[in-house]
Amino acid sequence: MNGLLEDGVGLMVLGMGFVFLFLVVLIFATGYMSRLLNYLFPETPIVVASKPVSKNLSSSGVDAQMTAVITAAVHQHRNSKKS
Repeated sequence: MNGLLEDGVGLMVLGMGFVFLFLVVLIFATGYMSRLLNYLFPETPIVVASKPVSKNLSSSGVDAQMTAVITAAVHQHRNSKKS
């Protein structure tokens, strides 16, 4: 029985060693492929066309009408909670 247990532990360690070795090789292979693809196909910066800015925007980027609508909604909500 003792020899069977030792064989089981030996196979377990051998299997775990192969899995660990495979994962280490996979990590290095993935890093190498990433560097190779970045070398062969470098990323070009994306140029974004600027949109015309509306004239009635406040400094926070929300127009005056939207601010009034939000303020009215908050006021109405607070008044409905008091009733």
